[in-house]
Amino acid sequence: MKGIIFHTRSFSVNAGPGIRRAIFFKGCPLRCSWCHNPESHSFDIEWMQVTQRIGDKPFCQTRAVGKDTTVQEIMRDIRADIPFFEESGGGVTLTGGEPLSQPEFAIAILKACTQEGIHTALDTCGYASQEVFEQSMPYTNVYLFDLKIADDGKHREFTGQGNGDILENLSFISNAGKNIIIRIPLVKNITDTSENLDELKTIISRTKGISRIDLLPYHSLAQHKFSKQGKDYSLAQMENYPRHKAQEIARSFERLAPVVSVGG
Repeated sequence: MKGIIFHTRSFSVNAGPGIRRAIFFKGCPLRCSWCHNPESHSFDIEWMQVTQRIGDKPFCQTRAVGKDTTVQEIMRDIRADIPFFEESGGGVTLTGGEPLSQPEFAIAILKACTQEGIHTALDTCGYASQEVFEQSMPYTNVYLFDLKIADDGKHREFTGQGNGDILENLSFISNAGKNIIIRIPLVKNITDTSENLDELKTIISRTKGISRIDLLPYHSLAQHKFSKQGKDYSLAQMENYPRHKAQEIARSFERLAPVVSVGG
């Protein structure tokens, strides 16, 4: 079983409980205006120019973005981190991109981890078929589920897709009794409006199984990534989201989950 990833990160502490290995999948069905992983957009291996230095001399180098890999290769790397998982209550998180856009590959990794007693988390935008979500359930301990914009039209405007299937999938995994961590990006005048936040609170209030809400303030680090890949970035002039404002918003969510955090 093969798939395409663009990065793995050991000792990740913002991708679910404990110390985790995060595996970043290529390919995403959404095009969020604030996306900070433009290298995840395409399902294909891409190439980009990067500048390196030897002493004072810069030189350009072409670097692959993405690589073909197998479940066996992924599991070999994961096993090296098992002592850290056991010590911290951590595990493996599939992220991206959208892992469920490579469903067979993602579910094969989740299944292999489950068979070896490794805790699994699936970081998802929610845009996949209900059948795929159902197939992932036996092997996923916690879903890190993105909620961005409640209004379908605005969701389509800022992400490229409507949110009908996303909300249906959230309800589906909730009714199945799965553990859910909600993740909400805070983007000025897009996701942080009073109207949107109130509507998201309504959605969350009727969703069972939410153990945590993470508010994720916008940051401008993606601008450099977009530039290196020769892609336009619609929020190039936007500043980092004020932390004090994010903390204020977090307080308004406190009654909706046992844990509410800023930054994940």
